[in-house]
Amino acid sequence: MKYVFLIFFMNLLAQYSGKSLRRDDSYPKTFEDIKNEIAGYTDIAKAIIDLAVHGKAQNRSYERLAVFADTIGPRLSGSKNLDAAIKYMFRALQADGLENVHLEPVKVPHWERGEEFAVMLEPRNHSIAILGLGSSVATPPEGITAEVIVVASFDELHKRAQEAKGKIVVYNEPFINYGETVRYRSQGAVEAAKVGAVASLIRSVASFSIH
Repeated sequence: MKYVFLIFFMNLLAQYSGKSLRRDDSYPKTFEDIKNEIAGYTDIAKAIIDLAVHGKAQNRSYERLAVFADTIGPRLSGSKNLDAAIKYMFRALQADGLENVHLEPVKVPHWERGEEFAVMLEPRNHSIAILGLGSSVATPPEGITAEVIVVASFDELHKRAQEAKGKIVVYNEPFINYGETVRYRSQGAVEAAKVGAVASLIRSVASFSIH
């Protein structure tokens, strides 16, 4: 990725050096101007890097990450943990001597986990270990009972859209890598709703699961 970026940057340099980056005059800076402006921050960038790599901030990011993970825990929007995390960073940045560190009130959505369970009724009765996704919509108080349709991809879901109407969609997607497979977690419910499904379930976004 770095190699491609450098090649792209050199091509831009040769093509646009001394020329305006836009066809109109709304942005009069030339590519050379932008290069010089960026170069003007060299000393500042070096000071930040030296502080993080060799100075008193060395390893501090890992230490603070440990505090977040081990002490504060998950930080869902609007939660007490998120409030604790914000106050922790506020105090930490003040202690670091940063300027203009302040808090501002803001309204955010707040989601709380309820009780979740799933039971397969046919061909045999079997309880399934599940966990509701953060910010997911709750079922009615009586829950949802429906037939299941299992698909391995969004393409298969769309091809079988008529079958999926009124059913629970189960995504049994193959794990390729996290970046590609996680889309079934983030978009699965939306895609299921588009074809008229009443709910959706996904397998764990991992290469292995004990369930």
